[in-house]
Parts: sequence; C-alpha cells; structure tokens
Amino acid sequence: MAKVSKNAKVAQRAANAGSGRDFVKVIKSIKDPVTGKYTYKEQIVHKDKVKEFFEQSK
Repeated sequence: MAKVSKNAKVAQRAANAGSGRDFVKVIKSIKDPVTGKYTYKEQIVHKDKVKEFFEQSK
C-alpha cells in the first residue's frame, strides 16, 4: 500500500468543504430558576456559529 502525500490530503479537505464535517453537536445546560433543576438543550450547528449558540439566552 502506497503512502498518501500531505498535499493530497489538503486537496481532499477542499473537496469535502460542503460535507457534514463542518457541523458539530453542542449541548447547553439551562437551570430553571424556580425549581433549580437543569435541562439540556442539544442542537447541531455549524462550527463557525458555536459561540453564537452559547451566547444566546444568557
């Protein structure tokens, strides 16, 4: 089996630019002020928008 060059891997990444590897699953814990119990909000977001997900509803 032949080795794959690093340049070939870079080209492969560019070819997969629109694939699902750009998305991540994020989980945020939210505490209920009345009961003190925690609920968890799960969402799949683009990896560039992770900070926005955690900043909303603070």
